[in-house]
Amino acid sequence: MREIVYLSAPAAVSMADQWFEIADLDHFWVRRRFSVFQTLTGKLTVDAREIADIGCGHGLLQRQIEEAYGREVTGFDLNEFALRKNLSCLSPICCYDIHERDPEFRERLDLILLFDVLEHITDEDRFLEALIFHLAPGGHLVINVPAGQWAYSAYDRAAGHIRRYSIRSLGEAVAAHNLKITKWTYWGLPLVPTLLFRALWLWGKHDKDDIISSGFDSRNRVINRFLSSISSCEPTPQELFGTSLMAVVEVGRD
Repeated sequence: MREIVYLSAPAAVSMADQWFEIADLDHFWVRRRFSVFQTLTGKLTVDAREIADIGCGHGLLQRQIEEAYGREVTGFDLNEFALRKNLSCLSPICCYDIHERDPEFRERLDLILLFDVLEHITDEDRFLEALIFHLAPGGHLVINVPAGQWAYSAYDRAAGHIRRYSIRSLGEAVAAHNLKITKWTYWGLPLVPTLLFRALWLWGKHDKDDIISSGFDSRNRVINRFLSSISSCEPTPQELFGTSLMAVVEVGRD
């Protein structure tokens, strides 16, 4: 178990713990998300002086960046259950509430990763303001969120999702804080039929753990490989639609 630096007290978050039991580095969705990240962001990870993963959970993204780039990625989260399972090897992991705005982190982070976090946040505006406090001048933010409010289902409710996004709704959310999207892509287009099937499969289910397990578990290695293969057929960036949306964001110019 990794050492956790406690800068804030642990707190409950809108995220199902069961997800951390299922999601691993070999899961097709986790691998595809990182592939899209590498394509969309280019050299941002290489050039950044200091990187942080806000809402790092159990460290999948941290570990992927460690292995691909040899970089440390400071992980921030309030979910102690997830932090205790953190898979990173090199990176610091901190229990930290960004709303507390520790002066040590003021305008310090050149690259902030916000992967599958914003959809859990009730007050987007307050959260984004706190996040900007930590962003260095000229720095970048990379956001990944679930796409398509049309796809909102029992799985989203069980996972703690408040909403799903379009490029328009995400753009409006960040623009309110003088942030602008410079690159973006939908991804997961080949998975749309799977998403629709999941919504039907979960119809009427109420047990939260059962919903997360049924909705995210890839079942076995054969299915996992198959879903990985069809996912990788999609060219990115693409602006049609998909099951997820990823964007590179920077501070706008007045």
